[in-house]
Amino acid sequence: MRSYLACFIAIACLTNVACTRPTLSGSAQVQKPAPQVGLLELWSEPTDLARKDLLWGSSRKANAPSKDAVYTVLALDTTGYSKGYDVKGPDGREWDIKVGKEVQSEMVLSRILWALGYHQPETYYVTGWQLTGTWDQEGEPARFRLQSDHETEGEWPWRNNPFAGTRPLQGLIAINLLLNNHDLKTSNNRVYRLTDTRAEPRRRYVVQDVGSSLGKPRGLPYFRGTRNDIDDYEALSLIRKVSGSKVQLDYRGQHADILEGLSAADVIWACELMNRLTDAQLDDAFKAGGYEPEIRRRYIAKLRDKVREGLALRAVQRAQAGEARE
Repeated sequence: MRSYLACFIAIACLTNVACTRPTLSGSAQVQKPAPQVGLLELWSEPTDLARKDLLWGSSRKANAPSKDAVYTVLALDTTGYSKGYDVKGPDGREWDIKVGKEVQSEMVLSRILWALGYHQPETYYVTGWQLTGTWDQEGEPARFRLQSDHETEGEWPWRNNPFAGTRPLQGLIAINLLLNNHDLKTSNNRVYRLTDTRAEPRRRYVVQDVGSSLGKPRGLPYFRGTRNDIDDYEALSLIRKVSGSKVQLDYRGQHADILEGLSAADVIWACELMNRLTDAQLDDAFKAGGYEPEIRRRYIAKLRDKVREGLALRAVQRAQAGEARE
């Protein structure tokens, strides 16, 4: 009994820490300038945002993996929430295949992040695919991510990186907040070096495996939120409470410490960028993940609601500026 009680208390304490609601910083952060070339390794301003094709994103229709091909399994991926395979196709290209609940949401986030100026790998939504031999979940809806077009130079953390303090990095965190991505661990952040020497920039800071999103950061059991769940996504707002210039985010989950560094200005910047996407473009992003029309409509409507909440923080920003002058 004592052992059970001690275990319960420990879980409760850890849950309270993990589920603290973060607040936006009291004033806009001073944005550290970054060399233009270096910043391009993370983000480039999407001057052509209205023309972005979110159905394909960073991918190309002509480059899509063929479902008629038979892929050779190189390794099994048994770690993390979603399982999958590392495979090689008959054309020599290598792919990371993911199956399960996160497939659809990852496709959507990858398309949106790419459209807003952030580097993303080539990803494709594929069904009916074939493997050599007999394997579980073969042919189920899957995310194919191209692996053979780059080398991985390692991971990069959210805090100690070349872009710390810059608006694009803070905006990237805010965009993930808008989409309820609650898996902001360092191992999902990779440094790519593209094998194509003509690519600019060749080295790219990428947030990959973004499927723990479009649900609710906190779920059951403790520490495990939901993903790809429209009811849960609709249940969570962007802002929980505003008191004067203090803003509490409607977020309870892991990695809340990363969100604590956000300012109202960061969230506004991200929402202004997101607001430039049309409903048709967002609909294409959800089509890319195989969502049905009604679910696409509901997701887009809720995302628009959250963007409006973020844009309303302009009044809070003005209040913060007034306090600073006093």
